[in-house]
Amino acid sequence: MNFKFLQKKIPSYLLIGAVVVLLLMLFEPTRSFAQDATGAKTGTINDVPAATAGKPTVSEVGEVAGHNKIAINIMWTLLAGFLVMFMQAGFALVETGFTQKKNVAHTMGMNFMVYAVGMFGFWICGFAFMFGGALNAATLGGAPGVISHEYVVHMFGHDFGLAGSVGFFLNSDVYDVGVFTLFLFQMVFMDTTATIPTGSMAERWSFKSFLIFGFFISMFVYPIYGNWVWGGGWLSQLGANFGLGHGMVDFAGSSVVHMVGGVAALAGAIIIGPRIGKFNADGTTNTIPGHNIPMALLGTFILALGWFGFNPGSTLAGGDFRISIVAVNTMMAGTAGTLAVLILLYIQKKKPDPGMLANGMLAGLVAITAPCAFVNSLSSVIIGAIAGALVVLTIYIMDYKVKIDDPVGAFAVHGVNGAWGVLAVGLFSDGSYGDGWNGVAGPVKGLFYGDASQLGAQSVGALTCLVFVFVVMYAFFKISNKITPIRVKAEDEIAGLDIPEMGVQGYVD
Repeated sequence: MNFKFLQKKIPSYLLIGAVVVLLLMLFEPTRSFAQDATGAKTGTINDVPAATAGKPTVSEVGEVAGHNKIAINIMWTLLAGFLVMFMQAGFALVETGFTQKKNVAHTMGMNFMVYAVGMFGFWICGFAFMFGGALNAATLGGAPGVISHEYVVHMFGHDFGLAGSVGFFLNSDVYDVGVFTLFLFQMVFMDTTATIPTGSMAERWSFKSFLIFGFFISMFVYPIYGNWVWGGGWLSQLGANFGLGHGMVDFAGSSVVHMVGGVAALAGAIIIGPRIGKFNADGTTNTIPGHNIPMALLGTFILALGWFGFNPGSTLAGGDFRISIVAVNTMMAGTAGTLAVLILLYIQKKKPDPGMLANGMLAGLVAITAPCAFVNSLSSVIIGAIAGALVVLTIYIMDYKVKIDDPVGAFAVHGVNGAWGVLAVGLFSDGSYGDGWNGVAGPVKGLFYGDASQLGAQSVGALTCLVFVFVVMYAFFKISNKITPIRVKAEDEIAGLDIPEMGVQGYVD
């Protein structure tokens, strides 16, 4: 071989390096490793804390096993909470993409600040009202030493829980790893609720009014209804007290999170009124297109990712094998909602509007959130497909029949399909999961699997959510409008809210 030729073409240091690498490759298989490259020897009996090293007692092994179980559950719940927190970015992108570019900083600003405002409201008293009567979550360690207390009224021979009374400001009485885990997980759930109305009231909502709303919904509305369903309150006890199935069952929040936010969004949209130019004097409707569809679709994908924290995370237990079924059902319902919208658009001889497809996916995800742990995959597809049809129908009714302006379809996605998800529990639950749920023996079954009473409990829960949230939020918006106007000036709305409300432009042209 002509090495002089190679030296002219390849620097000598590269040749030396190549020879070294070749020798290492030849030598590597002959080496014997003293380390544990496979992990088979990592973690032995010597790693179990024991009075006598290497000879733990049964009790000492049991302590470690119990500690590890709770550690896995806490880690899983926290990681799921981190995913749900990331959903806030998804909401921000979806809502901003579906609105006009002159309001980018304003819409993004609301989605950003609701995180901070909502967190402080929930920390002050929201968490206490919601879970102060049921802080002993066994999957998170049972909160040893933490005393829970629920405000109750006694009627018809039964106790009706209304709100918790322990845990204000996460004080020293609840200074506990399990309680703090539950707080973080529930705080990011609450934040989802609080951000939903920012879509229905976008492009005309005063930022100061929005800030007041953020505190109100996080401190009172979300926590109180949440207590009734998840905190041991009266809706959860409809089964134990009145024989209605397992009481109100909502695995991950179709009602507690989405319907509460969606109904609040409806009340706000009615009070604030439509955007200028949305409806004509003759009753016809104008489309006000969003400015950035790629942004909205990216946000939708982020939300779909976050939903794997939302639904599977609601097990609060990394060792609950049902997580896989919950995750697959979540996926299937979301895609079924998307395909249902696509089919409906083609049936109507319309183009496959990406915005409607995105809302179809979100509708399916909202609807499956309550029943995801209790149904099979076929049922999840049916639930998601019906959700897709409902979102198309509801948006049409709001735009062309009742003339309520909801720029991003917040009520159609979260309100209507939150209710549908709750009812779906009472229809499709197949009896394969939920034994002992809300203190009632036996698994959760719906109407199609032999228990009509579960549908009764779900109907009471959905109706209660609708009436309670709408009445309270309608009154709130009326009253808060007296404190500071909820709607911006007409001239500011026409010019764009970025400068008048936020002081900066979202896009600098």
